[in-house]
Amino acid sequence: MRVEQLGEGTPEVAVVGGIHGDEPCGVRAIERLEADDPDVERPVKLVVANERALERGVRYVDADLNRSFGDDVPPDAHERQLAEALADEIEGMTALSIHSTQSHADPFAVSDGRQEHVQRIVPRLSVAALVDVEEFGGGRLFAANADIVEVEAGLQGTETAAENAYTLAREFLTVSGVLPGDTVPHEIPTFRMGERIPKPPAEEYEVFVENFQQVEEGETFAAADGESLVADETFWPVLLSPYGYEKQFGYEGEPAPNIGQSPSEGANSTSVSSRSSAQ
Repeated sequence: MRVEQLGEGTPEVAVVGGIHGDEPCGVRAIERLEADDPDVERPVKLVVANERALERGVRYVDADLNRSFGDDVPPDAHERQLAEALADEIEGMTALSIHSTQSHADPFAVSDGRQEHVQRIVPRLSVAALVDVEEFGGGRLFAANADIVEVEAGLQGTETAAENAYTLAREFLTVSGVLPGDTVPHEIPTFRMGERIPKPPAEEYEVFVENFQQVEEGETFAAADGESLVADETFWPVLLSPYGYEKQFGYEGEPAPNIGQSPSEGANSTSVSSRSSAQ
């Protein structure tokens, strides 16, 4: 793990990249910030997390670092030890953790609930949506004693994701008072992560719907070896992709009150389901 700092003093803000070794966009954003060496109004810590996995070009060495903040991972695993060190580095801070995805080209944010720091920061980032993973946050960086916002900067391995990551990092640092200026808040569609959407065994998978867009009951949303998978009930796909996960397409989503507006003005949070059946 590499840790650098911009500015003098004890930082209360951090940017973390390289949680996964096959997602270099956050590392590139940090390297650009270091090269820029901007005049900062308060110090910020810059953390490149899993250097060993980055060097090997793999997601992780022994275990997924973003699932290693808990007791389920063996204590001698590289990522378990790294998780403990990273948690110490960002303890008590407000931190942005930068990722990329195979599911959605436009940046979106991920949170563990709707705490004050989430409502303050996320509406001022260039993101298309917020995904609340409060019920699925076990073992993630959110378990650290810090105020965390995660962002998915774009499609994994693309130049666009790297550019987006740099923009998101600067926006976060502006919101946090590290960089001068301001950002314009906007209303963010918000979804609670729901049940997993399983994959049947197959050689080839396809997805026909867009993340965060409503899928109607009876609509074909995916296929496995050419066999259609049809929604039993209406749902909103979250993190849906053909090959992002080994055993699932992604998750069903449930609309929640939008971030950036009062809860009374938010979206209807009626529960939805996406149990799928082959036809």
